[in-house]
Amino acid sequence: MIMDDVAGAASESRPRRTPGPLRLGGREFPPERALVMAIVNRTPDSFYRPGATWDEDVALERVHAIVAEGADLLDIGGVPAKPGPEVTVAEEIRRIVPFVERVRAAYPDLVISVDTWRHEPARAACEAGADLLNDTWSAWDPKVADVAAEFGAGLVCSHVGVALPRTRPHRAAFADVAADALDRVLLLAGRALAAGVEADRIVIDPAHDFGKNTWHSLEVTRRLEDLTATGWPVLMSASRKDFVGETLGVGVDDRLAGTLAVTAVGAWLGARMFRAHDVRQTRQALDMVASIKGDRPPARLTRGLA
Repeated sequence: MIMDDVAGAASESRPRRTPGPLRLGGREFPPERALVMAIVNRTPDSFYRPGATWDEDVALERVHAIVAEGADLLDIGGVPAKPGPEVTVAEEIRRIVPFVERVRAAYPDLVISVDTWRHEPARAACEAGADLLNDTWSAWDPKVADVAAEFGAGLVCSHVGVALPRTRPHRAAFADVAADALDRVLLLAGRALAAGVEADRIVIDPAHDFGKNTWHSLEVTRRLEDLTATGWPVLMSASRKDFVGETLGVGVDDRLAGTLAVTAVGAWLGARMFRAHDVRQTRQALDMVASIKGDRPPARLTRGLA
């Protein structure tokens, strides 16, 4: 439910939301439930374990495994974020749509997200059964919001500064990166509302690394409450990213501990969704934070009771 004093989204307002459930597909998730968004890349050249789920049958086996590990939703991508060979619209659709159909057939109630910034793949994915459009490039194609509205799908509103799709930041500069992120995601949330996307299907994402250097990603993490205080569910997409590696001086294979530290901080500061390569470990980190907060009881209690 949108607060009365910010209901005029059509006039480029920066709306805030009364905290409440998040609805994706046919599921409803309460505010105290932190969600694991498991990554399934349908690409041969992802930055982490490239090609691991390029084969469609292997990718489906990966889905079975991560659902068993506690994934709340999947995020299926057909184009890597990094620079590289062009992936046409037709090729992106070929990579993701048949797979979305297979996952939907195998798991009728599972929430399926598709990582895309173009409206044509977004439309094809929604027709195939996708529930959420993860627009990681900050409304580069504003028609993505129209597709979400048309299909009753969710939408991720992200911040990338001035970066264009599939580019790396070059001397990125912000007077205040956290304020810039806040302003942009609220602007996009307002536009999504004006396009007809339902308020309880909108998620905001500061988009770690996208258009940012390591100092910027650390700053938006430190000040995540600026975003969570808006009432919109916040997505953290920090899994094994460069800012973790640069901060710790480690390669991509050694970034799990740093990722889980960012995850725990984000959960403590109120983020609601966590995009993750390592589902079981992320679920455990989130459950531990929830128990410390008092939102979740321990799984068992025997110590000191015998």
